[in-house]
Amino acid sequence: MLWPRNSKGYDVNSLIDRLSASPAGRAVLGDGTGQLDGPELAGRAKALAAYLRAAQVQRLALWADNSLAWVICDLACQAAELPFLPLPPYFTAEQCAHALREGGIDSVMSPLPGMLPAAYARATGDEPLPGFDLYRARLEMVPPLPPHTGKLTFTSGSTGAPKGVCLSNAQLLHQALVLAEAVGLRTPRHLCVLPLSTLLENVAGVYAPLLAGGQVELRSMEALGMSGSRMTDPRRFLHALRDAEPDSLILIPQLLQLLVQSVKAGWTPPPLRFIAVGGSRVSAALIKQARMAGLPVYEGYGLSECASVVSLNLPGHDLPGSCGRPLPHVRVRVEDGEILIDGNAMLGYVNEPASWGRQTIHSGDLGHLDDEGFVHIEGRRKNLLISSYGRNIAPEWVESELLAAGGFSEAVVFGDARPCCVALVSPSREGIEVAAMRQAIAAANARLPDYAQVRNWLCLPRTLASQGLCTANGRPRRPEIERAYAAELEALYAGAGNDAACAAP
Repeated sequence: MLWPRNSKGYDVNSLIDRLSASPAGRAVLGDGTGQLDGPELAGRAKALAAYLRAAQVQRLALWADNSLAWVICDLACQAAELPFLPLPPYFTAEQCAHALREGGIDSVMSPLPGMLPAAYARATGDEPLPGFDLYRARLEMVPPLPPHTGKLTFTSGSTGAPKGVCLSNAQLLHQALVLAEAVGLRTPRHLCVLPLSTLLENVAGVYAPLLAGGQVELRSMEALGMSGSRMTDPRRFLHALRDAEPDSLILIPQLLQLLVQSVKAGWTPPPLRFIAVGGSRVSAALIKQARMAGLPVYEGYGLSECASVVSLNLPGHDLPGSCGRPLPHVRVRVEDGEILIDGNAMLGYVNEPASWGRQTIHSGDLGHLDDEGFVHIEGRRKNLLISSYGRNIAPEWVESELLAAGGFSEAVVFGDARPCCVALVSPSREGIEVAAMRQAIAAANARLPDYAQVRNWLCLPRTLASQGLCTANGRPRRPEIERAYAAELEALYAGAGNDAACAAP
């Protein structure tokens, strides 16, 4: 049975209280080597909250891999009513310094001190958690945060200076409860495969399963075959799924494609009950391929400014190619082609008081609502290509069709102010032949109108992700890619229509 609201509303203390009262011996959190039941998890969170209060920590950041300690620290900060900043472990030193400075963070807890700014010195005393140290800094200026800020989340974005979104603990718990009720899994076993610093995994992968009386399984990024934000060892990823035997997963499109290809190659997935996929556009063809492979995949849409998920396809309320219907606590509308969301809006951006208290979030995403209320996302307003023939083309639309064709792990489309579209692609596997890639391009073009078809393309010798040209969730850093491959793109435009630039990987 889902945990109801209490008189405190969606207060994390009610979550900790209920964990305390849950049956001893029934695991709620595990990492493959150890487990915690509800009373143990609640007890450790309360002990750490007391430690942080005694140490007079004002704002805490955590820089760590997925672990039991990560969840304990998260719950402790909320119980102690401390603003909490999870730092993505793949952030560069410069991005970490930016987030710490913007958030006015006086304390950092981490087993990874090497990249912390010099201003943060190790505090004397006992370790707050085994293997973790506390680092303190004296701040000359502490920027204000919106009232009731409980979590600061910095997304990688497309620049080195990402924005920080401020959210309250109450709205995060509200969001998680709505998700748990919508998905409807009882006592689910969820495996977190995205970094817990990713708000979606934090809310939908930790809070929601706990609210549904379930169990959260964690593995380090290395154990999942990940290095930084890249998949480097798919075999480890597949082994982790078989080892954890989860009911549910949250995936980005690249990981979904890996699962589909693995099933086609003979791998047997665990008996999954629900897979949510998002982060960037997913083609209807890939969703259908996944379901034919026995994977219960449902696409969703969300953004940090709305505490993660806004809309989600669900069993019985599903339209492949859409992002599902809006969740009941939000309202989606479209103005001038842009998706606008009312309800559960962020408190505001870090260090931008003018953004505080907004009730409507302008997503920057292009899309529409169909007659059945399903949300369709067509791309980012800022990424919109306008061809020299005056056609509007969302590159994400074309890219999703290229990826669904099965020959590529990455695809980035260009063509603004040009007569046609061209693409940079990475092969889906080593040794794939040029003829197979040409066939995949042709299959994608067959599903596209002539003005959006890819007329020339280049197969890259190295993935964009390995060059640092993608964000953590796989979105291409388009301006950086366009600068890095300016000469190659000019050659593609010059040779458009004859495959002149096609090259073997």
